[in-house]
Order: sequence, then structure tokens, then C-alpha cells
Amino acid sequence: MSEWKHAERVSFWAFYTDRIKIYLRYAYLQLGSDADAEEAVDRAFDAIMDAWQRMLEMEHLEKYAWTVLKRRIVDQSRRRKVRPEPMDITAFEAALKDAVADPYEGLTGAIQFYAAVRRLSERQRDAVILRYGLDCSTRQAAALMGIDPATVRSLLSQACNRLAQLIDVPTKPSGDGKARS
Repeated sequence: MSEWKHAERVSFWAFYTDRIKIYLRYAYLQLGSDADAEEAVDRAFDAIMDAWQRMLEMEHLEKYAWTVLKRRIVDQSRRRKVRPEPMDITAFEAALKDAVADPYEGLTGAIQFYAAVRRLSERQRDAVILRYGLDCSTRQAAALMGIDPATVRSLLSQACNRLAQLIDVPTKPSGDGKARS
């Protein structure tokens, strides 16, 4: 880093500062351990730092960084022989608690939901985790993933439709008599 230009150092540290908290939260949801999350994120930022000057020339630097993070999470889970989970349940449990009066029904629904989320495509799962598990806005999720907000909205729509199928959510009839989910 000492051979970097001032602007390169400033841009890296700005990127780091902007991403570190959300990367740690995402890694924790995947790994279930603060120590493992910190190690994976540290390794990701080490790799990003090594590639930073090259990354500055990339059109989608955020997408590259997101890929680096995800690879380090997989590496960390292999190192610990732990299968990465799609998310911690606490963020979704809070939403389910408000929506369901019966705790057993809520637990059953949560189990179904988590199993269904695991069956989504990787990009759909990331969009769901970022948007609903980590409460990022569509714009924030898009910035983290290095894609357009419209793509995140599309991924979320596809994920919701797929989740409705997997969980077997009853459809509501629309005003024109056709079923809608």
C-alpha cells in the first residue's frame, strides 16, 4: 500500500469503511460465528487490497469485491468444516413473531421458510438475505452485489414467487377471477 498513490489509498479506505459492517453481518449470517465471520472478512479485504489498483480499472468493482467476500466465506466454512447456512434466524423471527399469534405456527413457518430459502438460486438468496435479513434497501443491496437496483427487484420478485411455491402459500383470487399469489 505504501507504493499506492494518495487517491488509491483514500478510495480503498473509503470502500473498506463503507462495506466492513455489512460484510461482517453478512458473513456472520453465513457462518454463525463472530470469529469465523471476522476471519473471512479480513481475508476478503486482504485479497481486495492486493487487487485494489487493478480493481480501480474495473467497470464493476463492487461485483468483484462481493465475489471475493463470498469465496472467503466458503473457504472459511471449509476450514472449519461447517456448511454455510443461508442466514441466522433472528432477523426473520422478529418479522414472523409479529405476523403469527401461535408460537408453534411461527416456528413451523420459520423452518419451512429457511428450508425454502436454501433452495433459491445463489443470487436470489443473496438478495433476500441482504434485503430482508439485513434490512438493506434495494439500492444498498444492489451496491453491495455490484448490480443494478432493477436486477435486485427482479431477483426479489423471482425469489418471492419461488418461495411461495416452495412453501405452498395459498393464492388469493384477484378481481378478475384469476388466482394470484
